[in-house]
Amino acid sequence: MIRRAVLLGAIAALVSGAVDAAPKSEALPTIGPAPSFTLTAQDERRLSLQDLRGKVVVLTFIYTTCTDTCPLLTTKMASLQPRLGADFARRVFFVSVTVDPERDTPARLKGYGAAHGAKFDGWAFLTGTPAEIREVAKRYGIFYKKTAQGDIDHTFLTSVIDQRGLLRVQYMGVRFEPTELLDDVRTLLGQAAGR
Repeated sequence: MIRRAVLLGAIAALVSGAVDAAPKSEALPTIGPAPSFTLTAQDERRLSLQDLRGKVVVLTFIYTTCTDTCPLLTTKMASLQPRLGADFARRVFFVSVTVDPERDTPARLKGYGAAHGAKFDGWAFLTGTPAEIREVAKRYGIFYKKTAQGDIDHTFLTSVIDQRGLLRVQYMGVRFEPTELLDDVRTLLGQAAGR
């Protein structure tokens, strides 16, 4: 229930659009339009959120030299790939955006993804210029700062975007249950099938 509190509080103010005031009990709330982005993937192609329209998108922010929380989050997401079955890549797409664009080149992101078992047909690891990353992070409510030791302190927020490009759920931290995220993704897939 941490995510529900996050949803209706500060996050709604960060994203343009209004929170659905009276969501149906079985429906997920709607925060508003997901902020757009166009960044560079691990295969060096440019990828935008618009390119993923029609799919449920799960968006996270990580960096490859992180030794604690980022690998935990990436592993948690990787564990969902087989559980999504045929829907992964076809109807559900994962996106991990680096907060360390100076070091995280497409090649480095590709190695990181491969080391965590990412299936690249349904999961993109994105980088860009420092200005591009700064803007995308800000628009999604991610704050980050490089420490004197070279680590990066940053907000851990996982966003779920529906097939129409609407931001529906955000999970704070990495302690959420993967099953809860999976249930929310399946809810969105079911809603699309019912339309």
